[in-house]
This record gives sequence, C-alpha cells and structure tokens, in this order.
Amino acid sequence: MDLSYSPQEQAFQAEVRQFLADELPGDIAERVKAGGEVSKEDTERWHAILQSRGWLAQTWPEAYGGPEWGPVERHIFDEEAARAYAPRILPFGLQMLGPVLIKFGSDEQKAHYLPRILNGTDWWCQGYSEPGAGSDLASLKTRAVRDGDHYVVNGQKTWTTLGQYADWIFCLVRTDASGKPQEGISFLLIDMKTPGIEVRPIRLIEGGHEVNEVFFTDVRVPVENLVWKENDGWTVAKYLLTHERTGIAGVGFSIAAFERVKALAERTTRGGKRLIDDPLFAARLAEVEMDLEAMKIFNLRMLAEAQRVGHPGVETSMLKIRGTEVRQALNDLYRRALGPAAAVMPGEAPAGNAALLAPEDEGAAASYFNNRKISIFGGSNEIQKNILTKAMLEL
Repeated sequence: MDLSYSPQEQAFQAEVRQFLADELPGDIAERVKAGGEVSKEDTERWHAILQSRGWLAQTWPEAYGGPEWGPVERHIFDEEAARAYAPRILPFGLQMLGPVLIKFGSDEQKAHYLPRILNGTDWWCQGYSEPGAGSDLASLKTRAVRDGDHYVVNGQKTWTTLGQYADWIFCLVRTDASGKPQEGISFLLIDMKTPGIEVRPIRLIEGGHEVNEVFFTDVRVPVENLVWKENDGWTVAKYLLTHERTGIAGVGFSIAAFERVKALAERTTRGGKRLIDDPLFAARLAEVEMDLEAMKIFNLRMLAEAQRVGHPGVETSMLKIRGTEVRQALNDLYRRALGPAAAVMPGEAPAGNAALLAPEDEGAAASYFNNRKISIFGGSNEIQKNILTKAMLEL
C-alpha cells in the first residue's frame, strides 16, 4: 500500500488547510484547544460553515448532498481538522442515522429527514443503551406496542449523549418478545417533543453534563417512523454501529494529540534536561507513536474496503479497540508530562507550580477522565473482541 499522497491529494490537503485557516472561527478553535466545552451553538455554527462548502456529510453519496470523498480525502480532512482544533462533527445525524436512512429508509423518510440533518433543522441523539442493556444490547426492554397507526413506547434509555439538546432520537425498541432477543427489535424515529418523554442529566466525573437518561411513558409514535421492517431492527442496528465505531476510534484526534504531547515534552524540563530526552518517557512516547502509525495505515485500509463494498465491515471493531487504547494512552502521557499541574480540574484555581499551566493545558485532567469512557461506549472493547472472535475466527 502506497502511503505517499498523490499530487491531487497533496492539493486537497492544501485546500483543506486553507479552508480551516480562513473559515474555522478562532473562538471555537480556542475552546477546543483548551479542552473546554463546545456548545450547541458552536457545533451548529461549524456545521453550517462545512455545509456551505459541501463538506458536512462526508460519508454520504453525492446524490444526497455528500462530497463523494474517497478514504484518503476523509483521512486528510480528519487529520487536518484535528490539528487545527476544529470541533468534531456531531455524528448522530450525519455519520450514523444518515447512512442508515440512505440504506434502509423509505423514499419518504429520505426526502424528509436527510435535508433537515444537512441544514441543521433536526439535532439527533441515539437511544440504544439501557440500564440493563449496554454491552448486551439485545437484552433491551423498552417496549413498543402497536396501537392502530401508532406504536406506544414505554421504557428507559441511558448514556444518551447530548440528549438535552435533541429534537429527535433514533431508538431500538422491543416489538416482539416471543423469539430470540435479536429477532424482536425494531428501529424507531421519535420526536423528543412528544408527550411522555422526560430527559434527566447524568453528571460525569469531571463535572460535565454530556449524557442523560431518557424515560418514555406511553409515548405515541406514528407507524411511518419505523425504519426498515418491524422486528428486523437488529440488522439496522448492526449497520449503524459499524459507522459509530469508526468515529469513536478518533484517528485524527490521536494524531493531533500525539503532536501536542511531543511538543510539550520538548519544552518541559525535569532535573535540568528536557522530558523528551528522558529514556522512560521517550520509550513510552515511541511505543504510542508506533501504535498510532499502524492505526493510521489500518484506518486507510478499512476506509478503502468500506468504499469498495459500500459499508464498513467487522474490522471497525479492531479499529475501535486500538483507537480508544491509543487515545487513552496519549491522555495519560500528556498528564505525565504536565506533572502535578495535571491534577487541576475545570473551575479549580491552580496554585503553586500549577499556576504556570498554559491555557491550552487546563483541560488535561477533564479530558483524561472524560476519555475513560471511550473504551466502553459504542460496545465495550471486551465486547468488540467477542465480535471479532466470532466473526473473523469463527470461534
């Protein structure tokens, strides 16, 4: 596999860099660089800028408003966007539901929902996990009972990321409990303004409000909001999860994070010498760099294969496992490089040596603790290993 960019790809890379330099709002980039919270308004502003260039729905076909990028273009954009401290593209509508509707949705659903995702009319969240059905998603108990031209939904979802902002939620619900667990699941689109829906915040360890519990009490959902077929939602769910796992790996974010760790180690001194020259720290950094380079190659191969067959495959589980491990290792190295200053949490007044903390380093502790979850959500890494064992090794 030739990893050198062609002249056309180099030109595209320069185009992306110039676009980011010209169009990425400086105040948003500063918040991302400092590890601060990116607001709903920030996300919507950045989405609108990307959409005006036709670069928002990067995994969609051109016929539905996508840029028709190949795997290398997508890799280049992710890498350059992370390096410029652009906020992530919110995945739920664009990278998860959009591809699902394109593959499984009716013509009416595509015509209605896809343009609203692109223009920012609808903010989506995901209703998969439940208190007793996270990694074992097929054991979900939220019920949807057919009542004429509606489903009546009762149950609870948890870890619903940014659900406090959402206009709509795509949900897995149980419509039949008589057979195997996977055979009685359906995929519904639910308006969050429907009577009977309650959203309660879950506070994370670093103090942020990123995830929620969502409760459904006799929520009436029109039958036309069913995607694909009743009791065949597991097929839709698996397809969506392959797209989610690719995004969780965060290759572009890891590349940018590695560059930050290396730069910090080069300017930090301990015992009269640069941290980058400390054999133990240098060895740890080199190990992560090798893992990251291997992950970059695998990511390109996986994206190329997904373009060839039309969707990501089971290999996304491999990328999710290694990608989340690398991101967490980089968080750990960054805190080691900062030393005692890394203990400062958001809102705390730094004292002593921690008072010398640079603004862009103030979010180190919050990022470290927040990213402990990435090896769990989207299907824990242990579950991903089980998937690979069954699908690839046939064990």
